[in-house]
This record gives sequence, structure tokens and C-alpha cells, in this order.
Amino acid sequence: MTDIKTSDMIEEIKANFQTGDALKARLVLDQMEKIDTQGQRRLLYELSKGDPGFIVPLLCHLLASFSALAESQPAIREMLISNLIAYPEVLVDCLQNADIKDKTVLIETAGELRLESAIPALLALLGETEDIPTLTVILETLGLIGSPESINVMTDFLYAADREVIMAAIHALGQVGTQTAMHRLSERMGTDNELDLIILGIFAEVQDQVALEKLNDTLRSHHAHMRIYAKEALIRIGVKCVPILLENLKDEDDDLVIHTLNVLGSIGDESAIMPIRKLLNTEPPNANVRFSAYEALAMLPLRKGAYALAAGLTDPEDFVCMAAARAIDRNYNEVLAAGIKNLVRGDSEEARQIVKVIVDAQVDNIFLGLAPEPDFQEMALKYFPRTHPDIRRYYTELLKKHGFDSFATQAAGEGAVLEERKARICAVDDSRMILNVYKTTLHQLGFEPVLFEFPASALKWLEQEKPSLLLTDLNMPEISGIELSKKIREKYSAEELPIIMVTTQSDVQDHEAAKEAGVNAILIKPFNAESLKEAMSRFIQV
Repeated sequence: MTDIKTSDMIEEIKANFQTGDALKARLVLDQMEKIDTQGQRRLLYELSKGDPGFIVPLLCHLLASFSALAESQPAIREMLISNLIAYPEVLVDCLQNADIKDKTVLIETAGELRLESAIPALLALLGETEDIPTLTVILETLGLIGSPESINVMTDFLYAADREVIMAAIHALGQVGTQTAMHRLSERMGTDNELDLIILGIFAEVQDQVALEKLNDTLRSHHAHMRIYAKEALIRIGVKCVPILLENLKDEDDDLVIHTLNVLGSIGDESAIMPIRKLLNTEPPNANVRFSAYEALAMLPLRKGAYALAAGLTDPEDFVCMAAARAIDRNYNEVLAAGIKNLVRGDSEEARQIVKVIVDAQVDNIFLGLAPEPDFQEMALKYFPRTHPDIRRYYTELLKKHGFDSFATQAAGEGAVLEERKARICAVDDSRMILNVYKTTLHQLGFEPVLFEFPASALKWLEQEKPSLLLTDLNMPEISGIELSKKIREKYSAEELPIIMVTTQSDVQDHEAAKEAGVNAILIKPFNAESLKEAMSRFIQV
């Protein structure tokens, strides 16, 4: 097309401005692709001089109908957005203009401007369209604007037939962030684990009372990955969660109490100390609750009253005693030192058991505090030959370092005895105390323990190695025991590598999920040498 024709188009556009004839103006612009680039720019320049109410619909038409032209002439989009920003009332009018078929840029700009006056028009559009991309962008925009008056309409789309629309509604309500919006999201949970995790992520960001309570409620979930996510989120949020968490300690659900103690220990706030000690004073019948309570206290600074921890050294379960020993070691003082010395005086069965616990727990402060005591030395030296070689070497070096040379020499014994290669048992648990229990127990059963605190490290090791059997916890961060088992089953069958899940969790759904993931058997904590031996003997020779 010649330059003369371009000039004719420009004159026609000017005339359309004067007469307000939008239809003729659109017919002119429909010919833009037929003129050269310079002519297009001249025509757009002339168009920019028009009244915003007149030219915005025309620009929307160009964007929607001529994608190649819009790409080669970015000034079209820039001019449109510039007018929408400068004249928000035009934007609102155009949202209600039935002649504009594609309102995407209008809707997105309303969101960027947080334009509350656009809300009625946006809500009306939601009721008029069934187009998924349009529904999604409207919901996203309503979320950006963040007006509570949109909540009821957004809630309807939480139950839409399209997943993309549901996701948009979830995020939109999350951006509104009011308690009502959080209630609506909480009501949506329970039918889709993936969506539930997204909603929990929103709760973790919003952190209002409703959101925190819902995160806390998720500690009761029957799905391990949901509980794990909630625990990690609550730990990240920290002290703000503590008052809600402390109420859980009064609950009769032992699983909930255990998860709560895990979280409280990781948060490390002093206000949790007294409620945890009160819980221990009730002497919970569930050993896993007692263990988790002492484990939590081992992470907390007990400035006063730490002597009460000494009672944990006489617990019927070894792994509870070890947790108490760690808590004592963290808060070791003169009063505790004197009390523990009294407990280990005399060659009684209780004294020997306490010495065993102290050695297995690898608690430096307690061990060194007792090292000068003849009774302690005698009982420790009798027990050392039964410990794992790593523990024995550890204490030998510790004693040398602190000047107990004679004790160190006796602890070292007559030198290492060459043993035949033992069958290896892999144990995975995010609790270092439980790993210590595994180290001692598996050694005493005649196996070589291979221990991992992080499931990812275990998976890397398993790429090249195959133990005789694998023991795994259920509730672990990042990779749960169920997910770990699924990954292991990609390489090893249930016959090639038996897996026993060792857990505090008594939930039937968790157990079913574990078996579906390829777990051979489930052993409920607490375990000891006898119960572990019995469980393992079903699959290997013990």
C-alpha cells in the first residue's frame, strides 16, 4: 500500500475522532497490516491523540485480533496500558463494554492498580464467562485487589470443575488474607492432598489466628506428608505458634502430643519448659510421649529446676533414659552432678543401668563429671566391651583429652580384635538419640549398624550398597519414611531388601500407606533389643 493510502487512513481516523464513529475507526485499523512499518507508526501516533474513552476499545481490538501486528508494534500495548493507568475510570467502563471481547489486559491492569472501583465489573464478568483463562485472570486480579467483598464469590470457585480455576481461587483468597478468607480455605481442605498443601502454604504465610490454628490442626492429619509440612511450617513461624501448641499437651491423642513436643523443642522457646515438665510429672504411660518430652527439654535452656530431669534416668525404657541424659547434659550443674553421683554409687542393678545409659547416650558433661568416681569407672569398664567400637573410641579420646590417662588406657582395652564381617543393617531416623539406640542395639545383636539422620543421604548410599535390612522412621522432614520406601522399591524388591518401619505413629491410614509403599512390616516404638530382634527375625537370620 502506498504512502498516499496511509495518509488517507490517517485522515479517516481524524474524522472518526470528530464524529465518534468507533465502527469506522475499527475498519480503518483492520487495514494496518497492509501498510509498511513507518506508516503503522504514523497511524498509531495519530491514534494516541484521541480521547482515551474512544481509543482504548480500539487498542484492545488490535491486541486481540492482530497478534503479529501487536508483537511487531509494542507501542500498541504500551499505549493501551498507559491510558488505563492515567484514566482508571475508562478502564472500569471498558470492563463493562460488551463490544470488547478480550479484556485480559484490562483485567490485569486493574489488578496491578489494585483498582477497587473495578470490583463490581470484575464480579459481573465472573458470572458471564465460562472461559477458563479469563476466569483465572479475573480471580487472580480480585486477589491482588484484596477486597473482602469478593470472598463469597471467590469461595464458589473453590469447588469449580476445573483444577486451574480452583488453584486461582485458592491463591486469590490467600491474597485477601482475612480471617473469613482463611476459614473458607480451611473448609476446602480434606479432599485433595496437593490442594491441601497449597492451602497450608498460604496459612504459613498469613499467620493469623485462624491460619495458625489450622496448621496446628494438621498435626492430627492421617497423612504423613501433611503432618510433616505442618510441623516444618510451625517451626519456621516459631514463637508465635507456642501458645496454640501448648494447648495440645493437654490432649489425649498421644500422636498429637508427640508431634507437638517435636515442634516445641525445635522452636526452643523457654515458655514451653514448664508445661513440658508438668506433662512429665503426670507420668504419661506412653513411653514415646516421655521420650519426646525429654528430647524437647534437651533443646531448651532449663535455668532452674533441672534436677527433676534426673528421674528420667530410671525410666523403664532405655531410649527414654537416653533422652533424659541428653537433657541433663545440656543443663548440667552442680546439683545435678551431686545427684547423679549418688545414683551410681554402689554396684546395684539400677546403678549399672544408669551407667549403661550414660555411656550409650554419649553425654560428655555427665561422663566427665563421673569419671573420677571409682564406682563409675568400674561399672563403665565392665560395660565398654559390649558397646559399639565407635563409642569406646570416642570415650577413650575424651578421657585422654581431659587427663584421665589411666581410665582411658583401661577403656581402650587390649587393642582391637579382628572380627569377621558382620551383616549390615541400615537405620534412618531424624532423631540422633534414636540413632544412638540403634547403634548400641544392633551392635549387641551382632550386626554392623549403618546410620543416617537424613533420608537423602541414605538413598545416595543405597545406590551403591545393599544392607541385609533397612529400618526407617515415618515422620521425617523433606522425605518421609513412606516416600523413602517408595524410592527404595524402585531399586530393590521387598525380598531383596526388607524394610521395617519403626514409628510412634499408630494411625491405620499411615500403616496402610506404608505397606502400599513397599514396607514389609511395622514396629511401634518404643523398641528394645528383644522386640527389634523379633521383628527382624521374620526376614533375616538374627
